[in-house]
Amino acid sequence: MLPPGVYKKGSIDFLDIYREVITSLPREAGSVLTFIGVTKAFGLKEVKKLEMESYEELANSAIAEICKEVEEKYNVFLVRIYHLIGEFEVGEPLVFVVVVSRSRKEGLDALKEAIERYKSEPALWKKEIYLDDSYQWISHA
Repeated sequence: MLPPGVYKKGSIDFLDIYREVITSLPREAGSVLTFIGVTKAFGLKEVKKLEMESYEELANSAIAEICKEVEEKYNVFLVRIYHLIGEFEVGEPLVFVVVVSRSRKEGLDALKEAIERYKSEPALWKKEIYLDDSYQWISHA
């Protein structure tokens, strides 16, 4: 399976990752939970597009650590976070999180923590470009 981390837009397909996950489930698995984050139209002002950048080595290390720690904390089978970098139009997907667990309760708890942590810990930055062509850099995606 593709390791969790940061990937250039167009280099991976979230549906392919999902298919791989569901075709290799442990027999004890009772839930597969996913989250897809998309570029939203409103940040500080109305957004035209978004540019995501990262310090890939640090971001990949942080994302791998988040996945490992969340797996252990909630005793789930799998946590994977895949974050895309590049230029995104409003509505385009840019992050995919998947959790495989025995039951939905620990899976939902693990998914929530994985989402909150990827938004604050890895070396990721977004540049919101607004309709008036002004922009704002925002640390942590």
